[in-house]
Amino acid sequence: MAYTPDFSVLLTPGASFVPGWDGGSAVIGPIELEKAVLPTGRVVGCDPLVFPESPAYTVAVEPGSYPLIAWVAVFSAEGVERDRRNAALELRVSDAATVSWEMALTDADSDVEGLGPDGFFGYGVDAGCGTLADEAGLRPLKEWDFDRTEDVLIGEMDWEGPVNGLAAAVTDPATGANVVLVGSGYGDGAYPTFIGRDAEGNVTRFVTDFLLMPEDCE
Repeated sequence: MAYTPDFSVLLTPGASFVPGWDGGSAVIGPIELEKAVLPTGRVVGCDPLVFPESPAYTVAVEPGSYPLIAWVAVFSAEGVERDRRNAALELRVSDAATVSWEMALTDADSDVEGLGPDGFFGYGVDAGCGTLADEAGLRPLKEWDFDRTEDVLIGEMDWEGPVNGLAAAVTDPATGANVVLVGSGYGDGAYPTFIGRDAEGNVTRFVTDFLLMPEDCE
């Protein structure tokens, strides 16, 4: 069966899990970020510093501005905070209750049913960060040289604040499209995104899972 996260933990303020090291625990909490401006409604999940040319998901939303929420896991042991990592990045499309989930795909022909146990389709990360942004916001990054990318995004990443690796910039002034990036869990790898829907089948959210929680989370 393909991988599906435990959303009752991943997206619940105050939910906890045992990370399996240091004898401590981790508590999940949401932190609202700058809104994502989506002039086309075509959502891309990617590492924007390395793969800004990544394709959009097959499911689009109405153009507009939508809240972005970082779900942060705070790791503590013996009452002392030891670390914090981003467990998920959510693009909230609607406040309606989510009743079903599906894996976000960039190719309609991807065979989710054919995935092995805990398999998933996700995006690759090679610079330790991820985003959910409009393709119009990512398109300009393809043309930027390293110095500009470093000045506008890399150099602005905040690794000491409550949201690991946070940085944001308007990348397409003509449309207002922006890129808001955060650190990707434990760093480089591959991460799946899921789409939530309400009882009528309307999209409620996109959620990238940065795979912090072990299978035996509580």
